[in-house]
Amino acid sequence: MATNPASYNPIGEETGPVSGKPPPVANDVKEALTDATNSGTGQNAAGKDAGSNIGSSGAENGDKKVKSEKELERERKKAEKQSKFLQKNAAKASAAAAEPSSKNKEKKAKAAEKAVEEELPEYVESTPAGEKKHLKPFDDPQYKAYNPIAVESAWYAWWEKEGFFKPEFTADGEVKPEGSFVIVEPPPNVTGVLHIGHALANSLQDLLIRWNRMQGKTTLWLPGCDHAGISTQSVVENTLWRKEKKTRHDLGRQKFISTVWDWKEEYHKKINNTLRKTGCSFDWTREAFTMDAPRAKAVTETFVTLHEEGIIYRANRLVNWCTQLRTALSNLEVVNKDLPGRTLLDIPGYDKKVEFGVIIHFKYKIEGTNETIEVATTRIETMLGDTGIAVHPEDERYKHLVGKNAVHPFIPGRKMPIVADTYVEKDFGTGAVKITPAHDPNDFELGKHHNLEFINIFTDDGLMNGNTGDYQGQKRFDVRYTIQDDLKKLGLYVDKKDNPMNVPLCEKSKDVIEPLIKPQWWMKMRELADEAMKVVKNGDIVIGPKSSEKSYFRWMEGINDWCLSRQLWWGHQIPCYFAQIEGKQHDKTNDDLWFSGRTEEEARSKAEKALGGKQFTFKQDEDVLDTWFSSGLWPFSTLGWPKQTSDLAKLYPTSLLETGWDILPFWVARMIMLGVKMTGKVPFSEVYCHSLVRDSEFRKMSKSLGNVIDPLDVVSGVPLQALHDKLYTGNLHPNEIEKATKYQKTAFPDGIPQCGTDALRFALVGYTTGGGDIAFDIKVIHGYRKFCNKIYQATKYVLGSLPSDYVPQTTGARTGKESLAEKWILHKLTHAAKGINKALADREFAHSTTIVYQYWYNYLCDVYIENSKAIIRDGTEEEKRSAINTLYTALDSALTMIHPFMPFVTEELWQRLPRRPEDKTPSIVRAKYPEFDAELDNPEAETAYELVLGVSKGIRSLMAEYSLKDKAKVYVQTHSPAATHTVTAEMFSIKSLSGKGVADISILSSKDARPAGSVAFAVSSEAIVYLHVKGRVDIDGEIAKANKKLEKTKLGLEKQKKILDDPKHQEKASEKLKRVERQKLSDLETELGALEETVKQFERLKIE
Repeated sequence: MATNPASYNPIGEETGPVSGKPPPVANDVKEALTDATNSGTGQNAAGKDAGSNIGSSGAENGDKKVKSEKELERERKKAEKQSKFLQKNAAKASAAAAEPSSKNKEKKAKAAEKAVEEELPEYVESTPAGEKKHLKPFDDPQYKAYNPIAVESAWYAWWEKEGFFKPEFTADGEVKPEGSFVIVEPPPNVTGVLHIGHALANSLQDLLIRWNRMQGKTTLWLPGCDHAGISTQSVVENTLWRKEKKTRHDLGRQKFISTVWDWKEEYHKKINNTLRKTGCSFDWTREAFTMDAPRAKAVTETFVTLHEEGIIYRANRLVNWCTQLRTALSNLEVVNKDLPGRTLLDIPGYDKKVEFGVIIHFKYKIEGTNETIEVATTRIETMLGDTGIAVHPEDERYKHLVGKNAVHPFIPGRKMPIVADTYVEKDFGTGAVKITPAHDPNDFELGKHHNLEFINIFTDDGLMNGNTGDYQGQKRFDVRYTIQDDLKKLGLYVDKKDNPMNVPLCEKSKDVIEPLIKPQWWMKMRELADEAMKVVKNGDIVIGPKSSEKSYFRWMEGINDWCLSRQLWWGHQIPCYFAQIEGKQHDKTNDDLWFSGRTEEEARSKAEKALGGKQFTFKQDEDVLDTWFSSGLWPFSTLGWPKQTSDLAKLYPTSLLETGWDILPFWVARMIMLGVKMTGKVPFSEVYCHSLVRDSEFRKMSKSLGNVIDPLDVVSGVPLQALHDKLYTGNLHPNEIEKATKYQKTAFPDGIPQCGTDALRFALVGYTTGGGDIAFDIKVIHGYRKFCNKIYQATKYVLGSLPSDYVPQTTGARTGKESLAEKWILHKLTHAAKGINKALADREFAHSTTIVYQYWYNYLCDVYIENSKAIIRDGTEEEKRSAINTLYTALDSALTMIHPFMPFVTEELWQRLPRRPEDKTPSIVRAKYPEFDAELDNPEAETAYELVLGVSKGIRSLMAEYSLKDKAKVYVQTHSPAATHTVTAEMFSIKSLSGKGVADISILSSKDARPAGSVAFAVSSEAIVYLHVKGRVDIDGEIAKANKKLEKTKLGLEKQKKILDDPKHQEKASEKLKRVERQKLSDLETELGALEETVKQFERLKIE
């Protein structure tokens, strides 16, 4: 026996070939489920507050309860779980490709699969670049099955040439009445190829751009690249040394900068090629680069303005110094590595690992006495820069030493005052603290307070300098060891212990950061940060998800002044000049002798006015500005600022910044601060922070791990050996190459399969729940390639079904002649459009892919297209015409609906469809996006047809479970007049959907007795399907199966009763949700009764 229940029941799995997956519940129950979902018990806005509708065009939004952080976090986690579940199911469903239910279909499916897997010759595009693609017939070998290389060819060049990506304005040059939608691309670093994280960001941005463009808005997605000062200079320097054994100093500044520009041009082209290949609909006529002339003008204008206002100033302060790159870094460019205790680390420039995570105790002698004072440090080499010792003023052990001097054992003549300061914790360690003012942030303040000497002991490249006596010229971490030996020789060494600590590392070079005092340019941040916090608090800018907004405020509240100077050659040279007055010695930290200017002439004019006719020489600062300074101006500099351009007037502020949460402080916060300061307006109205893409083992992607994925490798496919070979093109250490190769063998044993751009984009959007980071899985993406093939084959079928002279209706409106199946698919269509539009407006990206996937796969392909085959084959001429018209509408809308997700396959197929009369739309890029149409909304038809689908599903499931392939006798028992009417009127559809093995279907009323010798399938409380099996099955075996399912159903029933009896449920659940739970109980009771009857029936069959 088998009772194969409705989808929500806790027993039974779907068995046999199932072409539809109808939820067998009443419409009001569905509404309640939807209500429950939106009220916090199911998935909600991924990355947004529930109910938010940023960028919507007036979607139905009533007043909604403001949700707590816990509720929002719970919803995000549910959305993430649902997305992962759906991705797995989508991949499985795509792979299964709806297994055929007959030998004929099975042969066709195998043939299609074989065609996909066949080794095709290299595709050669015959369309001249920029021309509209010359479509080839489906019987061409490259087009028999879905082939992403062929499908994606030629379209982009035509789109670009035709100007489809340029913003459209009204005839008088204004923004269109529908409004505008503008994104400036977060500029990728021009240091190499793009990775999968870029593909994620661009997939989301292009989805929103194409969607808004299809809604009729003036739409602009502005592309550009970042010069990436430190990264680019480092890569070019390494390449120069590897290839020519030369440094930048061998070339000289101008020649080196010229070399970097050559590098930039090469890799900029590679980046743009990837962007085009992945379908990004940029307006390339507005492309920008952070170091091109317009951006350089914006940088200079900003620096000079802020310097004149005193916001930018010169100071000699401690900076984070990278000895490998020989430049200062901001705090944000430093990564703190936590160590549990003694740890050996690989440090650039050292052959052996270096010891960290220990604290060394040693003693200083007190001048003129036999006493010593014990101190401790985790950086023993810095003792060569010690200029004082601090103790607590109330520490009885050291009171008598305050005012005396300690003597440095290695630097002759250096005396170190012992000072009292409450900063010292007398009960911590020895209670005495060595002070190194020039190499420690805390000691820097102590040194200033006690007027101690500031002695720098390091050269810029990490060697000991002339202030270190006999240690001069040695590497700093070599001295870490030799100085311990020397202390032991003098009897001053005490002990070494494990010490949990964090080590500051340069994010780029992995070198250990050394605090050094350097004269630098700084920007005051407190007032700018306060204004930037205000615009988020008052709603001028919305940051989502909420966790990202919290991070933003946390960083802004603790903000420090920004060190702008970088000791590089590649970048914007600081537009400030030092006036050296003739005959005088000047400290270059003196801000009064530095003059900024938009030109050297302007700066010189300022100097002449300030210096009152004194003679001076004038020299520009050799340092360049932090890369993030120019990036911070990106939203408005790309639109023409400081010029008051038409773009700036009409398209600024921009609409959205879509980026990774990890660069909120680096970039997002600085854009907001500088945008508000320099333009008086926010730079964008919304920030959406996507998750980070990690590898299949959930590790951060890193070149050294070999897990960085090139999107083009996913698009075109790549063998494993080619992945290995790529590891040797970078600067990886042999040990890192070995580890990376091992990972690649595990993650991609057969290389990366060819997936195509559309599958890649759809998968990445589907990953985006607004929750945690993303675990990249190539199998999921390849599964979506099979989904692309489903779309391709379905469209081929529809095109083959259209008469040669077919002309679509003028509109897709209902004619009144539609069958129930047509009404159902049109209802599903309009609700899919409604759902996707709302999901995208609310930034529920994963949910939007679920809706469009379900419409294509479960409704259009697996149900309506299958149903239409019988009508087109056996229906009247009027029925055929109506079915074809609906088929056209359902497919045309399906292609436009999924186009922003999958631009290439949709254009390829849409161009093959005949157009409606008067429709002159040249490309799907400019087609109108489907919207909710109340005329197509038909919940009654939905309920009725899903009963039809439920009945046919029950018949197929029972026949499959009992292996009945022919001469099946079926009964359908209905329990309401509406169900009786539907089953009677739709008998032709039920037979068609149930398969050829059904010999006869009889309808029973609710009063009729259960047919003898039959097994049951509970469709819902509205209907039960019975299959006559007497004489065709093993009765004892079926009784055992039925009893097992009966027990499970009883447990489910008890659980459901507990839910309904729970006081919290009765108190807090909405009426709609209560109806849902009561309906579940009713369906379980119906199922239980059917199972009990089945067991009794089988028992009776044994006796007969």
